[in-house]
Amino acid sequence: MSHAKLFTPFRVGDLELANRIVIAPMCQYSAENGCMNDWHLIHLGQLALSGAALLTIEATAVTPEGRITYGDVGLYSDECEAAMRRVLDGIRRWSDMPIAIQLGHAGRKASTEVPWKGGRQISPDHANGWQTEAPSAIPHGADEVPPAALDQDGLARVRNAFADAARRAGRLGLAAVQIHVAHGYLLHQFLSPLSNRRDDQYGGSLENRMRFPLEVFDAVRAAFPAERPVTVRVSGTDWAKGGWTIEETVEFAKALKARGCSAIHVSSGGLTPSQAIPVGPSYQVPLARSLKSVGMPVIAVGLITDFVQAESILVTGDADLIAIARAALYDPRWPWHAAAHFGAAIKAPPQYFRSQPRQYPDLFKIRADD
Repeated sequence: MSHAKLFTPFRVGDLELANRIVIAPMCQYSAENGCMNDWHLIHLGQLALSGAALLTIEATAVTPEGRITYGDVGLYSDECEAAMRRVLDGIRRWSDMPIAIQLGHAGRKASTEVPWKGGRQISPDHANGWQTEAPSAIPHGADEVPPAALDQDGLARVRNAFADAARRAGRLGLAAVQIHVAHGYLLHQFLSPLSNRRDDQYGGSLENRMRFPLEVFDAVRAAFPAERPVTVRVSGTDWAKGGWTIEETVEFAKALKARGCSAIHVSSGGLTPSQAIPVGPSYQVPLARSLKSVGMPVIAVGLITDFVQAESILVTGDADLIAIARAALYDPRWPWHAAAHFGAAIKAPPQYFRSQPRQYPDLFKIRADD
């Protein structure tokens, strides 16, 4: 019997997870007017058969202007909700894996081309482009159209949009909501002094810069069913001089915990082109380790590709859960292969039982609903 921590159960709020592997949200830039389609059914469907404990839907915009690209998924209309329900119904017919959603707003990093067509900003006067909005009228790149600074009405509109999307997520039966406060998008833009130059109660001091992201958290927590967890993804640092720091992230996490945040997912960067990221295996794990002192579950992510690497992060106490993203795209059966490596059992569809290699006779176990 395996003693690998990677395959032990874990609890996030009231959500029981079968193991410590979660599929991180990964943008597909393939929606139509914010609506999911068959690509999302195929993409999420295969990941829902992976044996991971939790599947997270990609960054989902709470307003049309909050999309990173014109191909982003949204949850801001009845049409978006109906399209997502169709995808979820298809997945749930064959998988009982809990599904979460990441809700976000791209702020000044919105209105861009899809990555495989260059990813550059699309100006408001071109097709598929629109005027971006942010805490302050400071563009992400020097050659980009400056965003419009959100006024009080704009802040209320965005805050209410997050709450409305959370209510839709609740109606869709999603197991958890993750609020996107990372990678240089709107809520991260409020936190960082590099993008937030406001002179009102939402700018200046750390307390003021945290104010709007915390208001959004409170609005989402109030709108989403109380028995289901709300988590937050953060960038632990901007990797840039004068930017957001890990020490500030710890303070932000403490404020989130006091408001009922169930877990924190620690990434980094994305706020400025001047960032200098020391990319390498487990390069973000020290950031996750810094958040452990806050006293809520911590999810590590970032170039975690090896089974032993993932296990060691858990065993050393640097994180409680391991998120995989691109590794799962490259190998959608990563949890199966990790279980085989450690001699653990993994949940798999009975249609695939015949694929069980002879050298791993105890790898698969029957789904609980079979």
